[in-house]
Amino acid sequence: MANLQQNSNNPKASYEYRRKKHAEEMRMQVITFTMMIFFTVIAFAAVGAGFSKWFIIPFVLLLAVVQVIFQLYYFMHMSHKGHEAAQLFMYSGVLVGFITILTFLTIIWW
Repeated sequence: MANLQQNSNNPKASYEYRRKKHAEEMRMQVITFTMMIFFTVIAFAAVGAGFSKWFIIPFVLLLAVVQVIFQLYYFMHMSHKGHEAAQLFMYSGVLVGFITILTFLTIIWW
C-alpha cells in the first residue's frame, strides 16, 4: 500500500485522504451490517426449520460470536489504532470468563 501521509501541508490532499478513508470505513460498516442481518435471518431460518437442538444451539451461538466480533471491530472501531489497551482488557475478561465456565463445567461433570 502506498505510504500516504495523514498530516500534509496541502489541505486538499489531506481532505481527499480523509474522504477516501471515511468512504472506505462506511463501505465496510454497510457490508458488515448486511452480513449481520443475513446471519440473523439464517439463525431464524435454522430454528424455524426444526433442526435438532444439538445443531441449533451451537450454530446460533457461533453466529452470535461472529456478530459480536463484527460489532466490536467495525461499529465500535476496535480495528483502529489506539484501542490496544481496551482490546487487552476485553480479551483478558473473555479468557477469564471462559476459564471460569470451563472450570465450573469440569467440576459439575466430573
